[in-house]
Parts: sequence; C-alpha cells; structure tokens
Amino acid sequence: MRKPKRVLILSGTGEGLKLAARASKLEGLQPIASLAGRTRQSVNCSIPTRIGGFGGVSGLREYLREQQIDLLIDATHPFAAQMSWNAAIAAGQENIPHVMLLRPAWEQTVGDRWVEVQNHEAAAGVLPGLAPRLFLTIGRQELASYAHLSHLWFLMRIVTPPPGDMRLPPGIVLAQRGPFSLAEERSLLRRYDIGAIVTKNSGGDATYPKIMAAREFGLPVVMIQRPSLPQTERIGDIDSALCWLRGYL
Repeated sequence: MRKPKRVLILSGTGEGLKLAARASKLEGLQPIASLAGRTRQSVNCSIPTRIGGFGGVSGLREYLREQQIDLLIDATHPFAAQMSWNAAIAAGQENIPHVMLLRPAWEQTVGDRWVEVQNHEAAAGVLPGLAPRLFLTIGRQELASYAHLSHLWFLMRIVTPPPGDMRLPPGIVLAQRGPFSLAEERSLLRRYDIGAIVTKNSGGDATYPKIMAAREFGLPVVMIQRPSLPQTERIGDIDSALCWLRGYL
C-alpha cells in the first residue's frame, strides 16, 4: 500500500481552510492546515491543524522535515508577504513541490474612484482633505499607522478587537467578520456618513460589496496595492489547487 502524501496548507484565508477540508477527502492525501493564530477561524476538527508561527525559514524547514511534508500550498493572505517568501525559500531548499493559491486582485472598473497607493504610510498621507469621516478596513495590525490623524474620524472594521495598548485613530471599532452583502455595506456607509474608504486590495468576494457600494455612492477608495510576492507557480482557485494536488497522487 502506497504511503499517503502529506501536504502542508498555509491557511491564512477562507480559501485555505476550504481547500484543506476538500483535500482531506482525496484518497492518498493527508492535509495539515496551518494558521497564524491572529484571528479565530472555524477549523474542521477532523483535519490536523497547527496554530502559530514557524520561526522564519529555518523553523519552517525544520517543520517540513519533522512532519515529512511532501507538498506545500501557500494559501495565506495576499498581504502576508513575509510568510509567502519564507514558504517559497523553505520549499525550494527542501526540494518540496510548492504552489501559491492567490485570489485575483480587484480591478478598477467604470465608476470607481480609486486612489492607488503602495503602503499604509502613503494612504495616511492622502487622507487629509479627502474626507472628514472615513471607513478604515485594513485589519487591526496597521491601525496605528493612522493614529496621528487626530483631526479625522474613522470607522474601523476588524475581525477581532485590537489590544488595549494599541494606538488608534479617533472613531469607533466594529468587530465583524465577512462576508458582507451590498445592502449591509450601503447601510453602513449611510449610517456613519462615510466620505471615503481605505482598504487593501485583498481580492475575493467576501468584502467586495464595499467597493460596489462606494462606486454607487461616488466615494473615493484609497486602495493599498499588494506587496511584492515570490515569483513561484500560482493558481487562483480551489479547484485548480485540487487539480495540482491530484497531479502528485
């Protein structure tokens, strides 16, 4: 009887967890889902799961060897660049087949008023004069980058509340997890009298309705572009990832 292939799925996105669940049903495959642990996500308890960082490239290489990993799929968030670089380097050094599951980026369309910037510092720099009340949907880790904008007001939507000692800009925090409907996003923008949105180009469908609502209302969107990612093999959806896995069975 052939030994099952062990695949490590770096599951920093909903797609990663769904992939792990579907991969567990493939005969001859043993998936392990890995989560950074920054947010609580529902995990299928039937799938072996590890939570926490690896300790850089060396720690990831050690884990790959200890667990006898045969295949590696990087399904982390498009902005988790450091993890993606670590995965590409470690997989290459251990000679393990590796692919990146990367959801397509959002693209500007007719009616969008995007202000494209490279990072949070640049985003904060364009906000004065853009609108007095802003919808900040960037995750909690970078909220402090906007704390100095004391003359503006922010609606900050994040998955889990920030630590009590984190510097925050003026405004309120909403702890909510998507997906969000277009009706919900329209209502939110009206309720808080939002004049502009700040977001990362994460891609995907779960939070795209805020872009649609901004388009309908004619609001500017400060769009933070994706960081540089390793030039490794990439696929854009779960079905393609499963096809890639079947190729090694």
